[in-house]
Parts: sequence; structure tokens; C-alpha cells
Amino acid sequence: MGSFFLTWLMATISLSITAFIVPGLRVDSIPAAAVAAIVLGLVNAIVKPILTILTLPLTILTLGLFLLVVNGISLSLAGYFTPGLEVAGFWPAVIGAIVLSLVSSFISKFVSQTEESENV
Repeated sequence: MGSFFLTWLMATISLSITAFIVPGLRVDSIPAAAVAAIVLGLVNAIVKPILTILTLPLTILTLGLFLLVVNGISLSLAGYFTPGLEVAGFWPAVIGAIVLSLVSSFISKFVSQTEESENV
């Protein structure tokens, strides 16, 4: 249960940092970012696999680069369903998805290194 809250907190922080970096992506508040992290997780769990399967020929044709567009669509859907998250268009969604992925992986690497040093 603790790892769920840690993952949720990391996603909230990552989304807030991404909204600060990417123009066209706006989060109203930290609670809105927390709700948006939950909605983005649900979109990534339910909608993204369906989109990935439906766009598989195009993904293969572009050697996987179309997955960046699928990630942007997922971020746009999360923005559509979350009142405090605003995505201004296609390019902010795609760039936001890329930056969100980078920030999230950096934060998770930092947290995992901290947990490893505490366990030693």
C-alpha cells in the first residue's frame, strides 16, 4: 500500500514539474495535479493499450515513433477529463508526454537510489 502512495506522489510531482516546464500545459494546484495523476494512470491503464493495438501498423511503419503521439493523446484525454489540468493542443501534449516521461524516470531513479541506500 505504501508503494502505491509513493508512486502516486511521484506522478503528482512529475506532472507539476512538467506543467511548469512545458508551455501549453497547465495545472491549477497540487490537489488538481494529484487528481490528474490518478486520471492519467487510469487512462494509461485502460485507453492506452487499446490505442496501441489499434495503431500498431502505424507504429511499426514509423519504427515506434508513433507511440509518442499515443502518449500525447493519453495526456490530452487526461486533460479533458480532469478539471484542473489543461492541455492547449497537440504539440504541447506530445512534448508534455515526452517531458513527463523524462521527469518521471529521473524522480523514480532518485527515489529508488534513496531506498537502496536506506536498506544497506
